Amino acid sequence: MCQLHQQKFLKNVLRLMRRGAAVAHIHVRDPKTLGPSQDMELYREVIDRIRDKCDMIIQLTTGAGGSLGVPPERRITSLELNPEFASLNVATMTFGDGIFLNTPEVVEKFAKMMLERDIKPEIECYDVGHINLALRLLERGLLKEPLRLSLVMGVIGGIPATPKNMVYMVGCLPPNARWQVITVGRAQFEIATVGMILGGDIRVGMEDNIYLAKGVLAKSNAELVAKVVRIAKELNK
Repeated sequence: MCQLHQQKFLKNVLRLMRRGAAVAHIHVRDPKTLGPSQDMELYREVIDRIRDKCDMIIQLTTGAGGSLGVPPERRITSLELNPEFASLNVATMTFGDGIFLNTPEVVEKFAKMMLERDIKPEIECYDVGHINLALRLLERGLLKEPLRLSLVMGVIGGIPATPKNMVYMVGCLPPNARWQVITVGRAQFEIATVGMILGGDIRVGMEDNIYLAKGVLAKSNAELVAKVVRIAKELNK
C-alpha cells in the first residue's frame, strides 16, 4: 500500500469510528491494478494499521471473488490472521450476472476453520432458506450460539429489499440470535430504519450503496455512517 493510500485509509477508518461505526468490514484491492485481491499480506497490513490506531472490531470477508471464480482456498487465506470476525456465506446462488459459488463442502470447511480459530462467523443470509442452512450447521456443531446473522437484501438473485420481506425474515430467525440488515441499492436507509425498529443492527457502506440520497453520491463511507447514526438517534436507538 503506497504512503498516500495508507494515510487516506487510516484517516477514513478513524473518521468512521468517530462517526459511530463499531465494526470495519474489510476487502482489499491490489494497489497496482486496483482490482479485488485476496493477498494475505495486504490483509495483514490493513489489520496492523487499524489495530495500531483504534479498537474497532475487524471483520474480514471470505466471500470476495466467490462470484468471479476465485478458488475457496484463496478466499480463506486471510483467516490465518485471526480477525475477531469474518463473513460466512452458506449457499450457492445467482449473484447479479454471475454465480456465487458456496458448495456444502466449502461452507463446512470455512465454518470449521472459524470454529477452530475462535473467529466469530457473520452468517450472510441472502434469502429465507439460508437461515435454515445456518441452523443445520449449528445442529452439526460447526457454529456456536449465539448466532450472528446478516439479512442481506436487494441482491439480484436474493430476496428483494422491502419492509414486508424484512419483517418475514426476522420472524424466521432463531431465538437469541443477534442479527443485522445489509441492504444493497437505493433502499439502504429505508430498510436500515425498519431493521433498527425491529431491534437489529445495521451495516452501511459503499460496498452496498454509493448514494447518500436520491441523486446525491456519497463522498465517503463516513457520510453514510453519519446519516444512519442520525436516524438511529432520532429513533432513540
